[in-house]
Amino acid sequence: MDDKIATAAEAQEAEAIPRRHEVHADPRTTPCTEVPREVTKKPVAQKSPAEWAYERLILYIQNFEEQLDAEHEVAMGFAGGEAGVIRIEGLGFFDPDIVTFYGTGGDGVKTQLIQHVSQLSVVLRALPKDVEAEAPKRIGFRLAEGLDQES
Repeated sequence: MDDKIATAAEAQEAEAIPRRHEVHADPRTTPCTEVPREVTKKPVAQKSPAEWAYERLILYIQNFEEQLDAEHEVAMGFAGGEAGVIRIEGLGFFDPDIVTFYGTGGDGVKTQLIQHVSQLSVVLRALPKDVEAEAPKRIGFRLAEGLDQES
């Protein structure tokens, strides 16, 4: 037990800094516990629910892609609806509470899903990369670059 007494300022700062914690059954999986600087530049209290959900989705997508081989790309499945699975090609938000997913459905049709943050439930999936593409498309890295440009 930590007997350190925090000052009011330290307690307030600790409350404002986002935390991330993961535990995995496979010991070879490296848990992702770091919260990137780009996400902490602006206090959580100053972010809309849409912006905050958008930033965290980017972190999850990026981490998921880091675990994929060169033959797979990230896609999303959506719970509770008929949207099915889409290959992720873009992600956005509209303040205060809308997150938008852009991509291509399993049938090759251009797809856009607009979802309220209170209904957000996303399954990240690994799909075989597009046969015609030389290398898999990695959207997570591009999304993370956008975080740095927003602030």
